[in-house]
Amino acid sequence: MAVVNIRNREIEAKIVYYGCGRCGKTTNLEYIFKSYKKQVSGDMVSVTTEGDRTLFFDFLPLGLGKILEFDVRVQLYTVPGQVQYSSTRKLVLKEVDGIVFVADSLEIRRKKNMLSLKDMNDNLKKYGLSIFKIPLVMQFNKRDLTKQGLPLMSIDQMNKDLNHQLKVPAFPASAVTGEGVGATIKECLKLTMISLRKQMKQG
Repeated sequence: MAVVNIRNREIEAKIVYYGCGRCGKTTNLEYIFKSYKKQVSGDMVSVTTEGDRTLFFDFLPLGLGKILEFDVRVQLYTVPGQVQYSSTRKLVLKEVDGIVFVADSLEIRRKKNMLSLKDMNDNLKKYGLSIFKIPLVMQFNKRDLTKQGLPLMSIDQMNKDLNHQLKVPAFPASAVTGEGVGATIKECLKLTMISLRKQMKQG
């Protein structure tokens, strides 16, 4: 649940980019940080682990309006994707308000994508959260690699593997070129804001 600061009339929400190692989570955040300068507050913080990184920074979703007269600030996080950082991934998901699941389009990453989604589901359950109820958007990343002749899964295949039951919004993307990056975060922000409004009204 988002943190509500009554004095400053501000709500701080948390969106996490989740996915297997090397799928493009960090590249997504770096592109957002670089391309949406007006909406970035402060610096990007990088916590480096061996062979992987956890990143986070404050993001101000301008133009999305207020929630019950409160301004909204969003923190964007990535999780380290490597298998050995399971405890860190679980920790980063604590008090999450919205998730972008980044799936790698390369055929050789098919199994890792599915294992990562299962890992995310298991970690959400440990916090009493349902993967079917949390604001969730999927991004099928690295679509640009088809130009390099690398074997990619079709969008239909990836939806069948990862989104058959969830039926959440999914965007083809290339975090390197920026294609689909803005659409992904905008949709996740929209779903998160809708969810927070419901929670605030119920609270």
